[in-house]
Amino acid sequence: MTERDLLQSLTLPVMVAPMFLVSGPELLLASCRAGVIGSLPTPNARDLTILTSWLDQIQEGIATIQKERGEGGERDERDENDQNAPLWLLNMIVHRTYDRFDAELELVKQYQPPLVTTALGSPKRVVADVHAYGGKVFADVTNVTLAKKAIDAGVDGLILVCHGAGGHTGLHNPFAFIAEVRKFWDGYIGLSGGIMNGRDLHACKVLGADFSVMGTRFIGAKESLVVDDYRTMLVESDLTDVITSDKVSGVPANWLKKSLEKSGVSIETLPGKAADFSGNIANDKKAWRDIWSAGEGVGQIAKIESVAEIVNGLAAEYERSLGKA
Repeated sequence: MTERDLLQSLTLPVMVAPMFLVSGPELLLASCRAGVIGSLPTPNARDLTILTSWLDQIQEGIATIQKERGEGGERDERDENDQNAPLWLLNMIVHRTYDRFDAELELVKQYQPPLVTTALGSPKRVVADVHAYGGKVFADVTNVTLAKKAIDAGVDGLILVCHGAGGHTGLHNPFAFIAEVRKFWDGYIGLSGGIMNGRDLHACKVLGADFSVMGTRFIGAKESLVVDDYRTMLVESDLTDVITSDKVSGVPANWLKKSLEKSGVSIETLPGKAADFSGNIANDKKAWRDIWSAGEGVGQIAKIESVAEIVNGLAAEYERSLGKA
């Protein structure tokens, strides 16, 4: 199996980003069925009982997708030699303040997702356990120093979070960032930040990325967890409505101006806060639940579609772009 074979089952080189309070089992499974990587951030489940139920639902759904693909359900979806197995991932917060980490790691070992991505801390906390069952670990990184630390920790891939990404965002230009990282890393690289259409997917491949990580494009998907008002705001917003600040969550992130206004929040007068991921972050935080995020590409969302419709549109755009190359 060559280094890039992991991605051969994909219709498009796309990972649907794990998005806080946006991604659920339905979005993950719809993504897998459409032929892209589906994802779930573990904190989206309010408690471990719900998370376990979701993982059961995902496991059953993945088996169904395999049957639909003619695999007959006889081959293990975690078998790395199975080129038709749907790819899905769990995203874990590895920040020292996140108090569900140990319990969630036990569930990872039980359900064995093919991919685990880590955010807001060192991936070293999960690498050994995920590798033990044959899974792969990709780490979100926002700068070169963190990329090198993740590689030293033993990750299989890097997700370069660049300027313009929705949610917790990066500071670097993707051209410069990926070129710098490719000097010392020839493994998997995913690129994120303002990627919205098939031309962008092609551009990421030209830059040297193995796949693109798309979040904002899928926030409003019919299968996501968001309320309809959020979907409407996405369609009505553009680049001028995106504000970058670390004052809302304690980490630099991109927020929708209209959502801030709706919640009565002024970035100018909001006091700074330290990053804190303790407690029930799916239920207790005004950020993300009441103040909504989007990346700088939000202006390209013209209507609300299903995951299948989004992926079909991206595939057509991607093929047209490849034809122009």
